[in-house]
Amino acid sequence: MSSDYTPPKVWVWDQPSGGRFANINRPIAGATHEKALPVGRHPLQLYSLATPNGQKVTVMLEELLAAGHSGAEYDAWLIRIGDGDQFGSGFVAVNPNSKIPALMDRSGPQPVRVFESGAILLYLAEKFGAFLPTGPARAECLSWLFWQMGSAPYLGGGFGHFYAYAPSKMEYPINRFAMEVKRQLDVLDRRLAEARFLAGDEYTIADMAVWPWYGGLVKGLLYEAGEFLSVQDYKNVQRWTDEIAVRPAVKRGRMVNRVNGDPASQLHERHDASDFETKTQDKIAAQAAQ
Repeated sequence: MSSDYTPPKVWVWDQPSGGRFANINRPIAGATHEKALPVGRHPLQLYSLATPNGQKVTVMLEELLAAGHSGAEYDAWLIRIGDGDQFGSGFVAVNPNSKIPALMDRSGPQPVRVFESGAILLYLAEKFGAFLPTGPARAECLSWLFWQMGSAPYLGGGFGHFYAYAPSKMEYPINRFAMEVKRQLDVLDRRLAEARFLAGDEYTIADMAVWPWYGGLVKGLLYEAGEFLSVQDYKNVQRWTDEIAVRPAVKRGRMVNRVNGDPASQLHERHDASDFETKTQDKIAAQAAQ
């Protein structure tokens, strides 16, 4: 790839973008095909995939249920973004931006759509009065929630793309985004040196938003970049990550809509709490083999 590229006066989409997601990248919005979304029996209908953004919401829903909020029962439907499910007409009606996760709240007289993972977390926290503190801690919580929403594109779309998904390795963008990701890790590490959780002593939606991205990164689960980024140096982020990882609701939330890794950790769809015991991919495979 030439380093002498000169941008044209007017950009025209005339060739594939390259990289892992080239088959679904396009510069226009809207549906590519007609496909209605399924609707289950619970008040909340989630359409998602267990990416870091998807995990935020399934962790929140499992935490709400663990805290006794029965109204948070949900159906989680699998959206395979590599296959372009997010461009179906039904999904676009829920999220015109064609990104997972997307939520439909059918608990009231009129369905309510919510899209963008941070908006879903805030919506659920306010709906159930949970995991969102009051007073000064509320401002701290929301600040870190929106910090994550603004920072993750550098980690995912920037560093992740050029380090792991681009069709060729390029020094400048990898160095540029690695520098920013390490700065972000330092921001987190300094905050977690002075507080147990991001908003203070209380576990909140801020932690649920940040943990799937940066917790996964410091444990070497994102982009196989742990050694490259020297993630072991961020001791406070490591401590915080480990504490959250052992929460039962977090363990369950990470399994929902997962399609890779250990088959025992994959629950493609979730429609009942018992599904964790009976419908993971290892159980389904064993049943099929009988």
